[in-house]
Amino acid sequence: MKKFMLAALLGTAAGVLVTTQVTGPLLAQESEKSSNVYEQLDLFGDIFERIRAQYVEEVEDSELIEAAINGMLTSLDPHSSYLSASDFEDMRTQTSGEFGGLGIEVTQEEGYVKVVTPMDDTPADKAGMEAGDFITAVDGESILGLNLEQAVELMRGPVGSEIILTVVREGTDEPFDVSIIRDTIKLTAVRARTEGDSVVLRVSTFNRQTYPNLESGLKKQIEELGGEDNVNGIVLDLRNNPGGLLNQAIAVSDAFLDQGEIVSTRGRNPRDSERYNATDGDLSNGKPIVVLINGGSASASEIVAGALQDHGRAVVIGEKSFGKGSVQTVVPVRGDGAMRLTTSRYYTPSGRSIQALGVAPDIIVVQPRRDPAAEEETEEENAARPNRSEADLRGSLSNDDVSEAERQIIEEEREKAEAAAELREEDYQLAYALDILKGLSAIANANGE
Repeated sequence: MKKFMLAALLGTAAGVLVTTQVTGPLLAQESEKSSNVYEQLDLFGDIFERIRAQYVEEVEDSELIEAAINGMLTSLDPHSSYLSASDFEDMRTQTSGEFGGLGIEVTQEEGYVKVVTPMDDTPADKAGMEAGDFITAVDGESILGLNLEQAVELMRGPVGSEIILTVVREGTDEPFDVSIIRDTIKLTAVRARTEGDSVVLRVSTFNRQTYPNLESGLKKQIEELGGEDNVNGIVLDLRNNPGGLLNQAIAVSDAFLDQGEIVSTRGRNPRDSERYNATDGDLSNGKPIVVLINGGSASASEIVAGALQDHGRAVVIGEKSFGKGSVQTVVPVRGDGAMRLTTSRYYTPSGRSIQALGVAPDIIVVQPRRDPAAEEETEEENAARPNRSEADLRGSLSNDDVSEAERQIIEEEREKAEAAAELREEDYQLAYALDILKGLSAIANANGE
């Protein structure tokens, strides 16, 4: 018994000794780190005082401090930044759905300001700005070397005023200028309409109005088609949607899922991880869904597309999405400003992170670039080519086997086909999505679903 107690005591002593030997260097390292931090803060103070005393022009202390804070945050990643009191107020206004500006979502890529997407029916959209455009100058003044907040500040101005953006676009040899008149941006989060027997839900942003707009818009279109039995499916158009509120992305995903994970977020500390699951209920009652995405679909759009894709609830078509798979937390700070800090990454239900990779569509469909000259030639060729059929031939046999009701149905089908052909010229990706939806609906009907 004495030997056992002695061994236990020796074990304890050894454990204490080992702990002391490991903890000692760790404490020394922590002390050294703290010392280095204080030295760096002293260096910051020295430089701050030198600027105040010797810079060629007098500068405001508050502007220097804000610039230093913003520099610290923007050095982390393109989405972390400092928001001044006015910027913070602008951000809160934008999530409510109405604000002044151009109507473009921008990011910074290797020092250049890149358009993520022009928002629907905004001045930038009407002026012809496209996702992927690079802005190099504002009103003739180069913005190269400015951070994103500084570049955005240059683009701000009173409603009704003109701004000239110099744009570099892939496939265009020379930079060109785009004139835009600033206006009040009133975003309609969701526009619902029908194309044939399909409901098209165009979701342009994820703000506080998104889910309520989607729910009411879908219900209205189903009623206009005469009920669910007359609807063959839904196209959820997320193209050029830059994202927005996470809770709205979750709500839209949940609208078409009965169960299962929608998205998870994982931060630096495992305890901060979150999982968001679908609740029972599907607004479409299991109707086929096609999701449309492109390079301007980012953040919340990618959450929805990834969730519906992973659950096999929708076919995703179009082009690879933007690839913003990080979550920003906005923290109010003293002085009525705020800090926007990247705090976690989000993951689709299958556990994949789309950060910098994007959501890959199930079917790649590239939207052809429109060539006005080629379109004019095609129209002339079509006009010159006579559109003749069997019925136009002299002495052709009539079809007496078709009743008037059947003839009317055939005529309606022909009109639908012509409308689909026109849509294909106007929006090839959407027309493709509707074709896929028809196929999915036919399969579902054949299987008695």
